[in-house]
Amino acid sequence: MLARTGSVATVRGMDPVLRDVAIGTKGFMPPDEGDALFAAAIDAARRVPGRPFVEVGSYCGRSTVWLGAAARACGTVVHAVDHHGGSEENQEGWEWHDPSLVDAATGRIDTLPHFRATIARAGLGDVVREAIGESTAVAARLTGAASLVFVDGGHGRDVARADWLAWSPKVAPGGLLAIHDVFEDPADGGQAPFEEIHQPAVRAGFVEVSRCGSLRVLLAPA
Repeated sequence: MLARTGSVATVRGMDPVLRDVAIGTKGFMPPDEGDALFAAAIDAARRVPGRPFVEVGSYCGRSTVWLGAAARACGTVVHAVDHHGGSEENQEGWEWHDPSLVDAATGRIDTLPHFRATIARAGLGDVVREAIGESTAVAARLTGAASLVFVDGGHGRDVARADWLAWSPKVAPGGLLAIHDVFEDPADGGQAPFEEIHQPAVRAGFVEVSRCGSLRVLLAPA
């Protein structure tokens, strides 16, 4: 169940120590987009107080630290969803493969130890809730609404479409949907997050309220 939590605190900005942890963590979130994600989470908690955040695709926990910092500031939690086996583009032979994330015993990617080390280093274990498993399976078992759903999972079309179908109903009315790696121009990057998540959201009545780099933040219909 998506836990209901306390009231929103007055927030001035992200703890610089936590920001340094985020920037120093392996991952793909540029610092300015991470700051924008933090701001979106703060905004979401003000719009829909008492509801958690959800992160779909945690990898080694880089973006989770930005969300965890916002969760602590707002008196809520973030459900960090990942199977920790790496997305398609992280596998051997693909552009974003990192051999240091391969478990020596299994020969497979395992980002979970790295994720846990990040959360421990940030001291965010009290507000970050691990949700380990396939995205759609986790969505099926987590009930209730979230003030913010951040989608940064696999970038294959089928995976992105499945994330949209599974997680868009979890965004509370008046809450925020954040999407990473949205590129309108194919020359800038893959089209799955744009065509399979962003555009269906717009057609469903979500309204874009901010953008930073490839991060898009959309307001859910009330």
